[in-house]
Amino acid sequence: MIFYKIARAVTHLISKCLYKVRYEGLENVPTDRGFILCSNHISNFDPILIAVRLKPQCFFMAKEELFKNPFVSLIIRGLGAFPVSRGKGDTAAIEKAVNYVKDGKVVAIFPEGHRSKDGNLQKLKSGAVVIAAETGGGLQPCVIKKGEKRFLRTPVVIRYGKFITHEQLGLTGRVPAQIRSANKLLTASLEGMLEDIHV
Repeated sequence: MIFYKIARAVTHLISKCLYKVRYEGLENVPTDRGFILCSNHISNFDPILIAVRLKPQCFFMAKEELFKNPFVSLIIRGLGAFPVSRGKGDTAAIEKAVNYVKDGKVVAIFPEGHRSKDGNLQKLKSGAVVIAAETGGGLQPCVIKKGEKRFLRTPVVIRYGKFITHEQLGLTGRVPAQIRSANKLLTASLEGMLEDIHV
């Protein structure tokens, strides 16, 4: 926990040197329950930017390739990241995420699966919705949008949208039709916020 607080403070300082960040919708983020934080993905700094202003610690699903370097692995594990094998149906990672949410923690996921090169939202994978189905938890949509670099820093807006409750997701288990419908609801929320933001 001490390592997390130190690493969080250091990475926050670094991000302030690189970006001029405006946060919107922090009042929408629950502080009394476990949930899944879902964001679009445009840069390596996204985990820091979306988590640093939240009160609870975020536990991130991160691609397993990042854990091959022992030093990098030590740092990101200290920040709450855990590996996931993309495209392989990593049940161990899903189970770990489920346990975190059931314990009242926040699991952060980039449901696109990889970074978007043009900033447009890509097709979402179903992992976040599956975790919601397994835990009874809701989804906290979040979007990141960057502007053109000005002077030494790049303007960035981080917006947290209206929380999507488990009831709104319409999930009664891992029912394929329900999973697809919930994923469409999350997609619509993220797309709507991205279109509405002016950096």
